[in-house]
Amino acid sequence: MADTQSKGLIGRFLAASPDSVGKTVFIAVTVCLVASMIVSTAAVSLRPVQETNKKRDKQLNVLQVAGLYEPGQNVAEAFAAFEPQVLDLETSTFTGQFDAATFDGLAAAQDPELSRELENDPAGIGRQSRYKTVYLLREENGDLDKVILPIHGYGLWSTLYGFIAVEENGNDIFGLQFYQHGETPGLGAEVDNPRWKALWHGKKLRDEDGDLEITVSKTVPAAGREHYIDALAGATLTSAGVDNLVRFWMGEEGYGPFLKSLQAGEF
Repeated sequence: MADTQSKGLIGRFLAASPDSVGKTVFIAVTVCLVASMIVSTAAVSLRPVQETNKKRDKQLNVLQVAGLYEPGQNVAEAFAAFEPQVLDLETSTFTGQFDAATFDGLAAAQDPELSRELENDPAGIGRQSRYKTVYLLREENGDLDKVILPIHGYGLWSTLYGFIAVEENGNDIFGLQFYQHGETPGLGAEVDNPRWKALWHGKKLRDEDGDLEITVSKTVPAAGREHYIDALAGATLTSAGVDNLVRFWMGEEGYGPFLKSLQAGEF
């Protein structure tokens, strides 16, 4: 025993049985620390790549919903055709308070100074940012061609994030596309089906009286087929979620006043 004690702490540790509690705990803790350091280092080093990919993915979805994406093209160069603007939803005007290239409306929704808690919340988003980045697409002569609007809301299992493209008249839908959701494959996830997305093209948000009539349902509304999107088969709650989120964002608490300004030719 004296010989063991004379070896000191490190010596006693090395001399201990590989199956001893102390050596087992030490090795386990060491492995965990080394692994966590490797993971942390990888996360930090990959963050710029992740941010670049995230930015590219958003640009790609904007191009796709506007009908401008072609396989193999340079996404960043094609995206340069768009004019990003930060829209103040309360005034329906563009603001220079933020950098439109970097402003994050979803993050702003968590800031009490930049957002509001919704009392009437059909889209299930909780808080709504006062500001949203929208993307204007102009013709060569400078006239407005389309506007791409970010939308999001709750479906069955998840929040769906996407874009809706509206023609310059502020009423005709060019396209709708979701870029992130967790809906059921084969059912609610059919929001990604090109055939279903094609149903949105050419539909009208409002009727001749200016009432919001766009509807996702299994039956044609009284307003007529020009306002009707057939609900997804077997995905009643996801379809209802899409109906709610689109009507919310296209309504008075969303982009409704801005779209009316487009109809009036103010942009």
